[in-house]
Amino acid sequence: MTSSKDRIITALGFEGQVVAYIADTHDLVEEMRRRHDTWPVVTAALGRTATLGAILGSTLKHEKHQVTLQVQGDGPIGRILVVATGSQTVRGYADEPHIMLDLKQNGKLDVSRAVGTEGSVTVIKDLGLREPYRGSVPIVSGEIGEDFTYYFAVSEQTPSAVSVGVLVDRDYSVKRAGGLLLQVLPQTPTEVIDAMEKRLAALPSMTTMLEDGARLEDILTLVLGDDVQIVNEQSVMFACTCSKERLAGILQTLGHEELTAMREEQNGAELVCHFCGEKYQFDAFELQALIDHIHTNN
Repeated sequence: MTSSKDRIITALGFEGQVVAYIADTHDLVEEMRRRHDTWPVVTAALGRTATLGAILGSTLKHEKHQVTLQVQGDGPIGRILVVATGSQTVRGYADEPHIMLDLKQNGKLDVSRAVGTEGSVTVIKDLGLREPYRGSVPIVSGEIGEDFTYYFAVSEQTPSAVSVGVLVDRDYSVKRAGGLLLQVLPQTPTEVIDAMEKRLAALPSMTTMLEDGARLEDILTLVLGDDVQIVNEQSVMFACTCSKERLAGILQTLGHEELTAMREEQNGAELVCHFCGEKYQFDAFELQALIDHIHTNN
């Protein structure tokens, strides 16, 4: 687990009819960039997804609950997978971290082209029930924010606005990262929705506001007005659940024949965690112990 200054604020506005979640996720996204050595457009795509994952994780009621976000497009990145937990931790990866594309005409990273415009966005919520909740919708743009706006409207029937952004510096490090999720409660009058949409349309991007020094509380006031009511604040950080013991269990599923071949031909094995990039070494003696364990339990 890494230390982090990142935080997520939950607030109410428009007399309690609009719920806002706003996040500063710089440290989280930078840690993922560092671990996976992502190039700028991948950093942006993965960072946007991780930011939204962090926000959804902040809504979970129990530390063992978790939400998984999967973006599977037809672009060169492949799959983006992010898992957030009720203990305010996030982990994730993209299939292809090293993608380099020309910038768009406006000078922005071409996240849509990297992700693709055909495919699906899937959210899986494991809330400790018999079956996890699973919702899936088609990708609409590949920009991540627009795709999840569509997901909330169609799969969860919740009118929402999503703004997520990652500003990448010249040395490929993350300069700013953050996101905003607005959700309208049922029976909210149309004029309230219209007023909220006008305020959103007049706002600069999340990363622009953060780069200009705006605090999360300042941005909430711009969106929700002076009657904004902050109801919760949480920290969030990168953390992975992998361990040598857990990966040893995965090795055992290969069976004694494959483990024996690894021991004899490679004199050991190396497993790398997809989510954090951590490498785990198993020498010949450890592989033999796993083989013995399989024989003992058969």
